[in-house]
Amino acid sequence: MSPDGRPAAAARLGEGRGVRWRAFAAAVGDRVRSAPYFLRWTVLGAVVGASAGLVVVVFVRAIGLADRTLLHDIGGYVAPTVFASGDHAGSLHLSRPWAIPIVVGLGGLLAGLVTLFSPEVAGSGTDTALEAVHGNPRSLRLRSIPAKIVASACTIGSGGSAGPEGPSAQVAAAVGSWMTRILDLTPSDGRVAVAIGVGAGIGCVFRAPLGGALLSAEILYRQDAEFELIIPSAIASIAGYTVFGVFQGFGPLMGFPGESYVFRHPLNLLWFLVVGLVAAGLGLAYIWAMRLARLAGTRLGTARWAVVVRPAIGGMVTGALAIAIPGVLGSGDGWAQRALGIGLASLPLWFVLLMPVGKLVATAFTVGSGGAGGIFSPGMVIGAFAGGACWRLFRLVAPGLGHDPAPFVIIGMMCCLGSAARVPLAITVMVAEMTTSIGVVAPALLAIGVATLVVRHFDVTLLDSQLRSRDDVPSRRLVSGLPLLEAIRVDEIMQRPKVVLPATTTVSDAASRLEALRLPGAPVVDERDLFVGVVDTDRLREHVEADGTVSVGHAADRQAMTVSPQVRASAAAAALVTSGRDWLPVLDARRAVIGILGSSDLVRGYRGVLLSSLRRISAIGKGAATLDGSVAETSPLVGRRLADAALPQGTMVVSLTRGDDMVAPDGDTVLRAGDVVSILVPERDRAELAELLVGPSTARPGEPTAPG
Repeated sequence: MSPDGRPAAAARLGEGRGVRWRAFAAAVGDRVRSAPYFLRWTVLGAVVGASAGLVVVVFVRAIGLADRTLLHDIGGYVAPTVFASGDHAGSLHLSRPWAIPIVVGLGGLLAGLVTLFSPEVAGSGTDTALEAVHGNPRSLRLRSIPAKIVASACTIGSGGSAGPEGPSAQVAAAVGSWMTRILDLTPSDGRVAVAIGVGAGIGCVFRAPLGGALLSAEILYRQDAEFELIIPSAIASIAGYTVFGVFQGFGPLMGFPGESYVFRHPLNLLWFLVVGLVAAGLGLAYIWAMRLARLAGTRLGTARWAVVVRPAIGGMVTGALAIAIPGVLGSGDGWAQRALGIGLASLPLWFVLLMPVGKLVATAFTVGSGGAGGIFSPGMVIGAFAGGACWRLFRLVAPGLGHDPAPFVIIGMMCCLGSAARVPLAITVMVAEMTTSIGVVAPALLAIGVATLVVRHFDVTLLDSQLRSRDDVPSRRLVSGLPLLEAIRVDEIMQRPKVVLPATTTVSDAASRLEALRLPGAPVVDERDLFVGVVDTDRLREHVEADGTVSVGHAADRQAMTVSPQVRASAAAAALVTSGRDWLPVLDARRAVIGILGSSDLVRGYRGVLLSSLRRISAIGKGAATLDGSVAETSPLVGRRLADAALPQGTMVVSLTRGDDMVAPDGDTVLRAGDVVSILVPERDRAELAELLVGPSTARPGEPTAPG
């Protein structure tokens, strides 16, 4: 028998397949990492997006199955649906009101049971994905995908007040995280892979690919954005929407009833401004309600029974509230669809006025208690009925306002969620795509701008994992504070590993070896010496206490960060910061362990390059001049290493730009035609160096283009 209880033959067969798979993934990863940026992200973006589309299809259908089984068949309630799902009117009537709290509580209980085996499925899912982007992009486990689908389908399908977009973001981000691990992407590429998964997942479920692409760039920060993510995210969102549409149909989620809106009356901006202020107030209330609910949930503790009971209690409270306000059940998208049309006028005024507050409270109890579901859809519903309520009340004092509530409802949706989640641009575009209401965007910009300023004044956000700006990313702070790391390669400063553990080693033997050498951990390899994961000495002690005969191959952390020998030390420093360890395995193209890089190695390498730079600067002297220029095709420097370029004495190449990439120049850098360089040079040699960059204006065939 193998250490994990399988027959020995089956264990050997499984390990053989695993070895072949890792070797294949290593070969593909080497090709991907070395590919040009455009090609790399065309391929990766398409794969992440298409995979996200497939996963979201499964998730949406799971919600539909759970809804028919739990809320419809057992609870006896039929909710209205959006345009893309048939635009059924639904009902305000509950045929079995006594059953609703039981059904919603049962959904929460089932979600809590799933959470016992996969703790990361609790909550909205969007925050979990953002934590991976800002922390370790390899941390989202593949097995969390089915767990999140089941838990969220139980929560939403039973009537819990939550949306499908948060879980869609998490499962799509998990696809990007898995690709980061198997292809051994750099930390920066891993962040992109996970971030575009977030946008692709939400873009699929809302049928808004452009909004999803913008969301990837905007959702990471409260007061900043990474617009360089838009292109890879657009590729992923379009691929995801295409796959999703093949199975679920194309077209907008909600549509726009009646004639398309055209902004013609400037005075209406005053009414829309009021909608923005009301939506901002509800957005702030939504944020604080979610925080209070999470705080109340933590009072029950973290015991196993509490993990299960919390979402069940939250579901029962939501079900009890639904007896008075049935519209709080489920995501509520269907009610937002009804509010878009003239049918809003036929809804009871009490329902229109209470719906925003009821949905806010119900979502706080459902998701804040640990239920699995998104908070974007409920936020849109809150804003939709805020806008609808304003329209109903405005008509009492301004009868000529018009018979179409859609512009007020749509602007309310944009303002409430866009300001609360601090993603005004993305949500404006997303809601416009969802409702095919591009004409509303012009007046909406004023309303959502004011709403965002109001929420920003309180410096709060609906997403706890959002950072304030890019300057708050720990790895970015480290690299910006140590800029010369870009001039060092990992293979120049790494050390040979003292211990590499075969995967078949028992945790007892591994712990003894590491403790004897006083090492914090070691990499683990298979029988072909290919990397499997890493083990930490402290964690090994826990495994020894449980069962010392377990192999380190099963105890290894397979999400651990690694680096390649050719990457710059700046990328390695970013990986160290996000890994949670003070050392990293260095892997070659085959994913064999060839070195260990520790924090002390970075410090030693930085000190060396700093001293070297100081010596070069001292050699330049007082009469230094700067020279910025492009290396011409006729330059004798083309194809030469900087160390062999015979540049004037005292010259220092400060920076080199090649296409869209900034290259840290060193002696091994080979100059190419078109490279843009910034050079410090003694004033007396400036003209000579300028001629070297340009080269001879004409070169006869057979004549040398370089001296000597």
